[in-house]
Amino acid sequence: MIKASYEILQPASGHSFLVRTFEISAFDAPYHFHEEFELTYIIRGRGKRYVGSHMEDFTSGDLVFLGSNLPHCWKLAPDEPDNEGASAVVIQFGANFMGEEFFNKPELQVIKKMFQKSGSGISFNGATRNAVNQSMELLADEKGNFKMLMGLLEILQRLAVSNEYALLDQQRNIAEQSRAEQERINPVFAYLVDNFRSHVSLDEASGIAHMTPNAFCKYFKKITRKTFMETVIEYRLNYATQQLVQTDKPISDISFESGFGDVSHFYKMFKNKMHQSPLNYRKNFMREFDGTEIKASA
Repeated sequence: MIKASYEILQPASGHSFLVRTFEISAFDAPYHFHEEFELTYIIRGRGKRYVGSHMEDFTSGDLVFLGSNLPHCWKLAPDEPDNEGASAVVIQFGANFMGEEFFNKPELQVIKKMFQKSGSGISFNGATRNAVNQSMELLADEKGNFKMLMGLLEILQRLAVSNEYALLDQQRNIAEQSRAEQERINPVFAYLVDNFRSHVSLDEASGIAHMTPNAFCKYFKKITRKTFMETVIEYRLNYATQQLVQTDKPISDISFESGFGDVSHFYKMFKNKMHQSPLNYRKNFMREFDGTEIKASA
């Protein structure tokens, strides 16, 4: 049985926030959440990033700012040579690490607004990402001192004034639940993250939430505004869509690798969502990408 995925973070003595460099083993961390804000820069690595109910590819250079209690994890892609040296710099801090009223000051309102947006998760790009990634690497080499604190505030200001970003889980409904609700629902999402490409059982999911299947279905829809199976299908289609445009694998292989036991069912679900077949989706993407048509395997 999956344990509750709530994590308690404690800065070292003499520090008001955490700055750590993680190696490959950190990417095995389960889908989890904590009260602290988190800024993660992927130095090296490639795989899938899960934030709330949002799933997306990540590569080296990925920079994401997460709000308080927003569940998340990064999973490395299997058989990826670059992942042997996977690493990341992570900064974590509480909302009041500078004092209860610090970010209420007029000069800091732009940072406070970013904190509010971060409940969806924010992915940064462009020059902002490049500059902040460099600053984070420098910060990771600092010891607990005034320069380190000022470095973090400068990073937050740079992010807050940038327009080079995208919100991730725009539903925000998971992160807005009470602690008790999160400790009940987040292990269910951890189960989905780990199993959506293989066998997913309603009985197992409801057991993780300590509910009967019928009660769980009602509860899950109330929390996520989707049925349990709609969420499973969404994860699988998201994964399949990314495989269609990033690999030349046959459609049938992608169907099974994404968790669909039947190719015809995969075609039907994909067409319902994308309004075109998987094969046409791949062809159209490649035509738009480089002006050429590829011979896709069916």
